Amino acid sequence: MTAKKEKALIVGAALKRPHRGEPDGSPPARRVQPRDGEQAEASLDELRRLCETAGAAVEAAYSVRLQNFNPATLIGKGKAEELAGEVRRTGASTVVFDEELSPAQQRNLEEIIPAKIIDRTRLILDIFAARARTREGELQVELAQLNYLLPRLTGRGAAMMQQTGGIGTRGPGERKIEYDRRRLRDYIVQLERKIETVRSERRVRRERRERIPLAQIAIVGYTNAGKSTLLNTLSGKAGDVYADDKLFATLDPTTRRIRLKNGGFALFTDTVGFIQKLPHTLVAAFRATLEEITLADCVVHVRDAASPMLREQKKTVLATLAGLDAAAIPVIEALNKVDLLDEKRRAALLRENPHAVRISALKGEGMDELLGKVWETLSAIWKPRAITVPPQDGELLHEIYETCMVVSRAETAAGTRLEALATDGNWERITARLAGEQAA
Repeated sequence: MTAKKEKALIVGAALKRPHRGEPDGSPPARRVQPRDGEQAEASLDELRRLCETAGAAVEAAYSVRLQNFNPATLIGKGKAEELAGEVRRTGASTVVFDEELSPAQQRNLEEIIPAKIIDRTRLILDIFAARARTREGELQVELAQLNYLLPRLTGRGAAMMQQTGGIGTRGPGERKIEYDRRRLRDYIVQLERKIETVRSERRVRRERRERIPLAQIAIVGYTNAGKSTLLNTLSGKAGDVYADDKLFATLDPTTRRIRLKNGGFALFTDTVGFIQKLPHTLVAAFRATLEEITLADCVVHVRDAASPMLREQKKTVLATLAGLDAAAIPVIEALNKVDLLDEKRRAALLRENPHAVRISALKGEGMDELLGKVWETLSAIWKPRAITVPPQDGELLHEIYETCMVVSRAETAAGTRLEALATDGNWERITARLAGEQAA
C-alpha cells in the first residue's frame, strides 16, 4: 500500500531590484541580485522537483517579489497571513521556502502559518538523509543536519518539533532525544570523530587506488544532468549504477574501469550532483567525498542540453569546482540529452559550445567522440612510451606494471619490449633506474 504523500506549498521570494548597499534587514549572504521572471520560475520549478523527490505532493506554488527581505518573516506579515489562508484552504501540512530562513524568521512564520515551515536548505538535507547509502555518507548528512539544527534549538515547542524532520521522517530527531545546545555540540564532536575515522579509511583506499596505474576521470554536473546514466553506458552495464529522473538520485561516489580508445583503461568516478544554493553545511560535510574531483586527471562536465537554465547551471558547477580548488583541472564538456532536441537547437548548441561533445547517455550517442576527447586530454599527461627491459630485471618490469598503463608486451632477444602510457615523473624515475643499472 502506497504511503500518503504530505501536501506542501512552495514559496519563492526574490528582490525586485539590485541591492545598493542600503540596509534591508537581511543577512549579507541573502543580499542577492534580483532574478528575472524566467530565472525565478526555473528556481521555483526546481524546488517543486526537490519536494517531489523528498516525497511531497506540491499543492500550489507562490512567487513573491519584494523591495526588501523582511527581517522578521522574510516575505512580510501580510503575505505570511495570505499563506496561512492557503494552508487552511488546501490542507497543506508543510510550507517550503526557496530562500534560506533565519532561525527567527522560521519561528515567526510558524506562529502565523499553521503548518511546518522549512526552507530549501532543510529540504536538501532531508533528501540527502534519505539517499545516503554508505556509512560515511550517513554520518556526513547527520552532521550537516545537526549543524543546521543547532542555531534553531531554543527549547520552544515549535523549534523542538523540527527534530522530526522536514519532509519525511529521516531527520536526526528519529532518536527522539531532547538535545540541549551543550549536549548537541558534544554529539557533533563525536560525529566529527567518527567521520574522521571513516575518512582515514577512505584515504587508505584512495592511496591504494592511486598506486593502480590508471588515469582518473571525475564525472561532474548539475543534479539530474545524466551522470550516472553516462557511467552505466560507458561501462556497458545498464542499471549497474542507480540512475533515475530525480534530483540527487545518487549521492555516494561510484568508480568503474572504462576502456579508452587507445586500448588502455581509466577509472571514471560518478560524483554527487551540484545545485543552486547548495547548503554550505553540505559542501563542508561532503568535502572529503568531493575531494575525489580534485585528484582527477580530467573532469567530464555533463550538462543537460534540454534544460532552459543551461547557462546558469554551468555557472553553478564551475563555481563549485572553483570552491573545491579544482578549477585548474582540464574539463571536457558533454552536452547530454541531445536526443530531446531538434536539429536546429542542436546546431545552435554547437555554435554556442564549439568545444563540447554532444551526447545522449541514454541512447549511447556520442560515446566514441567523448572517449576520444578524454584520451586527447589525458595524452598530455599520460604519454606513450616504449622500453625494453633486460631479461634479468624482474623488479623493473614489476615497477612499470605498477606505475604505468601497459598497452602491449612482446618478448625479444634483448628482453621484454613494452609499450605503455606514463606520466613524466614516473617515466623519468624508470628510465633513470634503467640507465643506472646499464651503467653498472
